[in-house]
Amino acid sequence: MNRYSIVELHGDGIARELSQAVHTVADALPFEIEFIPVDLSDESREAKGDAIYDEAEAAMRRYGTSLKYPTATTKESPNRVLRERCNFAVIHRPVATIPGIQTHYNERIHLDIVRIATGGTYEDAGRRINRDTAVSIRAIERRPSVLASRFAFRLAQLRDSNVIATSKYTIQKATDGLFQEAARGVARDYPATEFREELFDALLAGIIMRPERYGVIVCPNEYGDFLSDMAYGLIGSIGLGDSASYSFDSQGQVDVAMFDPAGGTAPDIAGQNKANPTAALLAMANMLRHIGEHDSSKALRGALFGAIEAGEKTADIGGSLNLSEFTQVIVDRTKSALG
Repeated sequence: MNRYSIVELHGDGIARELSQAVHTVADALPFEIEFIPVDLSDESREAKGDAIYDEAEAAMRRYGTSLKYPTATTKESPNRVLRERCNFAVIHRPVATIPGIQTHYNERIHLDIVRIATGGTYEDAGRRINRDTAVSIRAIERRPSVLASRFAFRLAQLRDSNVIATSKYTIQKATDGLFQEAARGVARDYPATEFREELFDALLAGIIMRPERYGVIVCPNEYGDFLSDMAYGLIGSIGLGDSASYSFDSQGQVDVAMFDPAGGTAPDIAGQNKANPTAALLAMANMLRHIGEHDSSKALRGALFGAIEAGEKTADIGGSLNLSEFTQVIVDRTKSALG
């Protein structure tokens, strides 16, 4: 039996309940997962300070793969601290229509949004230069642009999809122009994969009008952040999305990977067995694919989509199941799919 060690980064609010759902599903899989716990809750961060981040970073680097639950942003954003400490260069957010969830958008989408994890407008908070004027510096670097583009093309090969590089390159000619130049250079290494470039504002309209034209989208930091939330809105909720962050070694291979649900801590329902674990389990499915357990990844993702389409879902998306009941449905469907 295969055995994997996965760092489990605990958080706040519904985090413990999401962890219970993940463990319940893990126990049903045909291999063993050892979870290495690290407490990143606000209480732990307040008590231990930087020491808890030292512990988290050491574990993430030692074991290579981690699963993170929602954390409250108080004195700092744990996501940002981990991103900086682990040198995450690429963030991947898959977004797909889930049949059985009512939305205001009738078309079906299947997007993989790949964004640079650093740079853009997020690296510099800016400064006031007088009462009425403020400025900030916007940076785009070639290496993360290349890493994000390569990740996008490899993902497109797995999906048999296209790659679209997007930014505002006609306006931000130096910064976004550098990003597009890097993406264009990577595209030459993948001649069998359809590639095109689109301005970001046109792309937003294009996804809504003709979503079938879009597969894997690669873009600078802030564009990917905006695009992800918009796309989650099209499928019904930001709480249905998951995210993955990657750092790379000198050879361009992933050396640290972190998977997490895109939603928040939901303190208003914490401890009530009401949370929807879909995003956490989608993050788990993405993690399973990363470690090479493709059949289990596909089975878990199919179980989630199949259950929701059949009306077996939690109350927040129109169903009647609590967290525990929904998790058991996913376990049963996953086991059935794996035979």
